[in-house]
Amino acid sequence: MKQHSTKQKSTLQGHAAARREFLKIGLGGFGSLSLPGLYQLQAETKQANATKKPKERTAVILVWCRGGISHLETYDPKPEAASDYKGPYSPIATKTEGMFLGELLPRHAQISDKFSILRSITHTGGGHPAGSLQMLGGDKDRIDKQKPKLPDLMSVANYLRRDKENVLPNYIGVNAITNYDSFQIAGPTYLGPGAGPFQIQGDPSKPDFKVPNIGLTDPQETRQITRRISLRQKLDQFRRDLDLEGAMQAMDQFESQATNLLTSKQAAQAFDLTHEPQYVRDRYGMHQWGQQCLMARRLVEAGVEIVTTELSGPLCGRVGNWDDHAVNHHVFDALKYRAPYFDQAVTALIEDIYDRGLNERVLVVVAGEFGRTPKISHAKSTGAGIASGSAGTTQPGRDHWPRAASILFAGGGIRTGQIIGATDGKGEGPVERAVGPHDFLATIYAHLGIDYHNTFLPDFTGRPTPIVTQGHAITELAGRA
Repeated sequence: MKQHSTKQKSTLQGHAAARREFLKIGLGGFGSLSLPGLYQLQAETKQANATKKPKERTAVILVWCRGGISHLETYDPKPEAASDYKGPYSPIATKTEGMFLGELLPRHAQISDKFSILRSITHTGGGHPAGSLQMLGGDKDRIDKQKPKLPDLMSVANYLRRDKENVLPNYIGVNAITNYDSFQIAGPTYLGPGAGPFQIQGDPSKPDFKVPNIGLTDPQETRQITRRISLRQKLDQFRRDLDLEGAMQAMDQFESQATNLLTSKQAAQAFDLTHEPQYVRDRYGMHQWGQQCLMARRLVEAGVEIVTTELSGPLCGRVGNWDDHAVNHHVFDALKYRAPYFDQAVTALIEDIYDRGLNERVLVVVAGEFGRTPKISHAKSTGAGIASGSAGTTQPGRDHWPRAASILFAGGGIRTGQIIGATDGKGEGPVERAVGPHDFLATIYAHLGIDYHNTFLPDFTGRPTPIVTQGHAITELAGRA
C-alpha cells in the first residue's frame, strides 16, 4: 500500500502555493514573500510520488460540457420513444455498423471508427455541484457543496505525475474547469494549490489573444529576471544553511519552472496558435471551442499530460452553458445552435490526434456532469437571447438527469468503434453495463499509469484516502480492436 504522511501532505500545500503565486505574478513574485512565509514554505516543500511512471508518458484531454449535455440528442438517441420524450431530431447512421448518433453530429458519424461511446454512466448527484464533484472527484455525497472535499482527478494525476524538470506545467486548463456559478466544482483540496491547473482564460480565436507571462521576447527583460533570481538566491543562502531537508531546493525548482515559462521559446510556441497552418485552424473552426481544442492538442504534443478544456460561454446560447432547462433555453434550439461548433471542434481534435500519431499516448474524453431528463418539460422563458424566446414565452426544456448520461472516449490505445452499455427505450437509466464515477476515474488513472487500487493520499487530517473506491477501469476499452 502506498501512503503519504501528514507531513508530506502539508509540504505539498506550501510549495504548490509558491508555484501558483509565482506563475500568477511573474516578475513581482520574488519580493512578495515575508521571511516568516519563507520559513513556513521551507517546512512545507517535500515532494512525494505515489506512482510508478510508465515507460511512455501518456496524457489525457478532458473536454467538459458544463451544465450537462443531453445524451438523447447526441450520443444516445431514442427514436422509438413517445412524443413527450422524443425531440425533433432523428438518429443518423455512422461509419460503424450498428452505431447511431443524433443527427446534429454528422462529423462524429463520419469518424465513429475513432471513438467509443459509453451510454451507461450513472450516479446520484442531481445538482450541478454534486454531479460535478461525483464525476470529477468521486465524492459520493448527493448534496451540493460550496467547494469540493476531495481533489479532482486532474489534480491527483498532476500531483502523482508532474515532472519538475519540464518547462511546461503538467496540468493546464484551457478555459479551466473551476466553478459553476458560486460553487467550486473542481480543485486540489488537500493536495494544495500547486496540484491545480495553470489556467488559460479568454478566447483563443481572437486575433489579440495572448497567454500572459509566457515567452518574453525582450532580451533585456529576460536578463532582468535572471539577475533577480541570482540576487534572491544569494540572499537566501543563509536560509539554505538552516535547511536540513532540502526544502529550499523544492522552492528553486518551482522558480525554475516559472522562469522557463517566462523565457522559454518552447513554452511560447506551445501556447501560440499562430504557429499552426491556417488550414489546421480552420479544420478545428475559427471559434472559441475549436481553438481551445487545438491548443489542447498543441499542449499534449509539447509534453503536457493533463489538459482540460471547458466548452461553455457564448457558443452555448443565452446562459453560456449546457443547462437546458426551459427557463434558460429552448432546449432543441440551443442544441441546434451549439452543435455545429461542438461537432467540428471535437471531431477535429480526435482526427488530429490520430493523424499526428498521438492516438496511443493521448486519451480524449468528452463528458459533462450528467445527462438531461428524457421527458421533455415546458416552462416560461426568463429572458430573450440566443436559443431562448422572450421572457414569458413557453418553451421546451430538459432538466438534470444523473441516472443516465453518455461519455465519448477516443485515442489512448482503446478499442474504438463500439457502444458500451445501454439505457432503456426512454433513456432513463442503464439496462446494461452500469458504470459509476469511480469506474470513470479508474479508467483515466489506468491510462495515465496510476495504480488506482493501491494509491492513497493523506487528507487534511492525515488519514490515508484512496483515490478510487470500489471502482474498476472499463475493460471494454482496453486494447485496440
